[in-house]
Amino acid sequence: MRNAVVTTAGDRIRWVEFPGREPARVYVHGLGATSPAYFAEIAVHPLLAGHRSILIDMLGHGISDRPTDFDYTLESHADALANALTTAGIAGAQLIAHSMGGAVAIVLAARHPHLVSGLVLVDANLDPLQPRPGAGGSSGIAGYSEPEFLAGGWQEVRDRVDAHWWSTMRLAGREALHRSAVHLARGTVPTMREILLDLRIPRTYLRPEADAPLAGTAALTDAGVTVVAIPDCGHNIMLDNPDAFARATAAALATPDVTDATDAPSAPERG
Repeated sequence: MRNAVVTTAGDRIRWVEFPGREPARVYVHGLGATSPAYFAEIAVHPLLAGHRSILIDMLGHGISDRPTDFDYTLESHADALANALTTAGIAGAQLIAHSMGGAVAIVLAARHPHLVSGLVLVDANLDPLQPRPGAGGSSGIAGYSEPEFLAGGWQEVRDRVDAHWWSTMRLAGREALHRSAVHLARGTVPTMREILLDLRIPRTYLRPEADAPLAGTAALTDAGVTVVAIPDCGHNIMLDNPDAFARATAAALATPDVTDATDAPSAPERG
């Protein structure tokens, strides 16, 4: 396990690292998750192994610090990751980023372009969400005020989500979990989708084949974003169908200039 100080208050981001050749591959988890739990099998998959691989936890999550005075906006998450990658001596990395991590990765690529040479977005958030009290995902968490969430809302969320997600969500700081969900629902200005359209690096978006159609697919593909449908999976594509995920990711990273795409839907809820 390695670490870097990423805030002026001395808060540390931590990660698990596998040695290998450049460019480095940085795996970024979603809301309430942790990269080693979600990406360890993928990072050592025969189709992806051999590159320097960073399984990094954002502030407030997993093995990283959980400061209560951090705002947990997508921009602040991105800047903290940038500080960690800089300390690790990484530039021009390929980011493989899930759900909320995908939104953060888009912002990171825009704010710190020298750090990112390509994106593989895994069923990532591209648009703001309407907070929905009682829902199980990020929009449900965002439906609470922070005092409500800290006073008992987190227990209601625990009882609504599946056991797998809770196994990593319980590691997150409660302020971090709530603020991250609120800012994920709020999104960015311009939106993550608009930022993605304007990036000039190789970009691939992986989505579950069974989901409803993703609005704006034509605009994404016209802008050079390769959209790939993965069969036999839900939102956690890398866990549900790791072999198909590894094939698609290896293809995206090996041939980053290819922009041929399939029709693409999105999950109704991401986190």
